[in-house]
Parts: sequence; C-alpha cells; structure tokens
Amino acid sequence: MTATQQLLGTDPGWIILVKGLIIFVICVVATLLCVWGERRIVAFMQMRVGPNRVGKFGLLQSLADGVKLALKEDLIPKTADRIVFVIAPIISATTCFMSFAVIPLTGTVQFFGHKTILQLTDLPVGVLYVLAVASVGVYGIVLAGWSSGSTYPLLGGLRSSAQVISYEVAMGLSLVAVFIYAGSMSTSDIVAAQNHWWFSVVLFPSFVIYAISMVGETNRAPFDLAEAEGELVGGFHTEYSSLKFALFFLAEYVNIVAVSSLATTLFMGGYHALPGLGFTETWLGGWFTMVWFLAKVVAFFFLFVWLRGTLPRMRYDQFMQFGWKVLIPISLVWIMVVSTLRVMSQRNVGRMATGGFTLGVVILIIAASSLLDSNKRRKAREDELGEQLPPSFPVPEIPAPRAEQLNG
Repeated sequence: MTATQQLLGTDPGWIILVKGLIIFVICVVATLLCVWGERRIVAFMQMRVGPNRVGKFGLLQSLADGVKLALKEDLIPKTADRIVFVIAPIISATTCFMSFAVIPLTGTVQFFGHKTILQLTDLPVGVLYVLAVASVGVYGIVLAGWSSGSTYPLLGGLRSSAQVISYEVAMGLSLVAVFIYAGSMSTSDIVAAQNHWWFSVVLFPSFVIYAISMVGETNRAPFDLAEAEGELVGGFHTEYSSLKFALFFLAEYVNIVAVSSLATTLFMGGYHALPGLGFTETWLGGWFTMVWFLAKVVAFFFLFVWLRGTLPRMRYDQFMQFGWKVLIPISLVWIMVVSTLRVMSQRNVGRMATGGFTLGVVILIIAASSLLDSNKRRKAREDELGEQLPPSFPVPEIPAPRAEQLNG
C-alpha cells in the first residue's frame, strides 16, 4: 500500500462526503464558467462582444441559460422509448463526474484538522478506472439516439459510438508509455514520478496523441461529428428539451474538465508548481497546489476553445482515417521505442548503443515521412492532370477481354 493510499485510508466517512461535495461543486461551477469563457473567447476571436448583459461581464449568463432550460416544456416524442429516453441523459451526466474520484487535486493539506489529500480514493489501476468510466458514458449518447425514434439522432448516436471506440484506442495506447515510465497506473504515483521532469516533455509524442484523442473523445470541434448540424440537424440530442438537454450540455463540459484534469495529472505534473516555483506549494497550508492544478486545466480548456474557433469540421471519413491509420500506428511504434529505451536504461546499456538506436529510429521516421510525402505529391499530380500516372515499378499488362465475355 502506497503512502497516499494509507493517508486516504484514515479519512472518516464525513470527510469523504465533504470532499465529494467539494469536487461536485467545483465541476458544476467550472461548467458555468467554461460556457461563459468559451463564448467570450470565441467572440473575441471573431471580433464580437459576447455575453455582457446578465451580471458583471456577463458572468451570470450561463446560470440564466440553465434556469431558462429548466423552465422550458419537457417534450418526449410519441415514437420514443420513454424509459430509455429518460435514462440516457442521466447516464451521460453521472459517469462524467465519476472520473474525479481518483484525480488528486491538491497535495497533502490540513482538512478540518485531518491530514489528507483532496482526492476521494487512490486505486492501483486508477487510470484504467477513468478510461472504463469514460467508455460507459458513450452509452448515454448511443441510447439517446436510438430511443428518440428518429433517423438523425440514431445516426448521431452511431457516429458517436464509432468515434469514441476509435479514439479511445489511441488514447489508451498513448498512456502505455506513461505507465512504463511511472511503473504504476495509480494517479498519485504518476504525479509523484514527475518530480523532476513532466511527462509532457519526456514523452512528448504520447502527450500530443493524448491531446488529439481527448478532443475526439469529447465530441468537440473539429471532431463534433456526432452532432454535426450540417447533416444531422443537432445530432443525438435533437429530440431533447428542458432539463434532459441541459444534462447533455452539463456532461459535455464536465467531460472537457475531466479529460483536461487527466491530462494535467498524467503529463503536466498534476498539482505540482511550475519548475522553479516549488516553494509556492507550501502556501496556504498546501491548498495553493489546487491553484496550480486549476491553472493547468484552464490552459487545456483554452486549447479546446482555440480549436473550435479556428479549425473547420472534418469529414467523417477523414476523421476515422486519421484515427485508425495515423494515431494508432504511431502510438504502437512509439510504445515499441519507449519500451526498448526503458529496457536499455534498466540494463545499463552504454550511451553509444542508446544513441545508435535513437538515431536509427529518427532515420526510419524521416524515410517514412519522405515516402508518404512523395505519394501525396504523386496523388496531387494525378488529380491535377485528371489521369493516373504510370507506376514507378514494372507491372504486367491487363489482358484484353475476350469477345464472348463482351457479348455475354
């Protein structure tokens, strides 16, 4: 049992309940601020004003929208499966909160006279727990599309299931390198393993793959194909209204905070301060570490908004091709490289051998990139000429069809 598990194991039941309430409130308030922040940031990018009437700087606009949704009429289509139609948004809204049970938001602090961490529990396979909960959340979207009794929500739900499966594979593979370097799947152990170097630096390819996958996982632009209004009107939640629609809206933004928190924990040092500012972690009795954690989460959220405000939506075939033919192969190759380097470091292999292996990998990457680039240029040339260029290697001629085949 690790030190964190021993520390959390001494928490009384009422402290666990209070910590759970604090995490829930943080998620809900973060959702309201995220909606407001996204509107303001996108408005600034597009030279608009954004919300500025309800409350100071429009801060209460998100709360007003929530009240408005609650007061709207709750409609259920006549052809819908009523029970599943009601359960679907509840599944999406509840599973997104469960991920925060294993994410450490602070270091060691004094909480009502008890020494603890703002974390509900620390599982030996905490990261796998988060991935499992995230995969269950997609059932809410799929069931919402199926139970609506309409074609377009069904297509949106099917798209979402294929999308989550595709990018969850890439996301899971991107975390394998983190497990190898940290030697554990516990979130607290992974944070502790980043005392000297963050994994976003040491395992930069894994960080990039995870950052792309988390955008696809949350159905956000430019990957919001489960609710692409160009061809699916509103997608899986077209037939929803009132609080049921609000639950889907809540789930989307809490999921953004959840994947951003996981990225902060696994790649950005968690609640630890920026390099050179470690002395701030003792401020306010250790509670200042939450400021660092939330600041990193806000940085990831800004990345989500930045992508939405600048990139156009991809076609569905491009999106799936990028996941299966680009991200997953790169993840597999990167896992092999990291595993080899880790074994070489544990067996004290000389620097010459390690450098030679690294140089060989770089040469192979350059050669593969050159080959792919030449193929792209060839295809672009063929599209420009409107005809297929002769292959660069000899191929046998196709025999002419026989007369009886043409007549038959």
